[in-house]
Amino acid sequence: MQRPEPKPTDWKVKGELILNCSCDVFCPCVVSLGAHPPTEGHCYAWMGIIIDEGHYEGESLSNLNVGLLVDIPGRMGEGNWKVAAYIDEKANEKAYNGLLSIFSGGAGGTTGLFTALVSEIIGAEKTSVEILREGKSRILSIGRKIQGHIEMIDGDNRDNPVKITNTTYWMGPEVIVAKGKRSRVRDYGRVWDFDNKSAEICPIDWHGP
Repeated sequence: MQRPEPKPTDWKVKGELILNCSCDVFCPCVVSLGAHPPTEGHCYAWMGIIIDEGHYEGESLSNLNVGLLVDIPGRMGEGNWKVAAYIDEKANEKAYNGLLSIFSGGAGGTTGLFTALVSEIIGAEKTSVEILREGKSRILSIGRKIQGHIEMIDGDNRDNPVKITNTTYWMGPEVIVAKGKRSRVRDYGRVWDFDNKSAEICPIDWHGP
């Protein structure tokens, strides 16, 4: 798929990003900022983005969800990512195209680094993307293609999960440590299982240009 031409524009996405990857708990990319090799030498992951509030060039993106399949052959910071995007079927045409532009890096701003990191968009589609926030759990469902269930890891105070704070990680300064639970990907020839593998939950407040 050909990615949209870069066009820095006015957009905002505020909500939560969840992901589950192939690393053992905990993924080293958060602290090394993508410079350290993944624990398995490669990074296979799914991501889910819950947009509580957002817009793209005046078009509302609020209450939409996005899913991503991400295949990275080595260090995150070295690029060569292959990505597939799943856009909420509730998005109209402008919102759909806007979200593709944001998550390909074409809209600039917080996700503009994707233009350097993503080498190929292997697919994009409008489909049902359901994400459930339930206590310490986050559950992503994209048909039979991605079924992701992650759960926060308890800290010494069981009322508060383990967190990494005050980072300069691209996703955001606070990352909640989690792990996969009945989590899998079955699409684009990828067959991945992430049970007990590293996961993250991150409040996001991204914008452009």
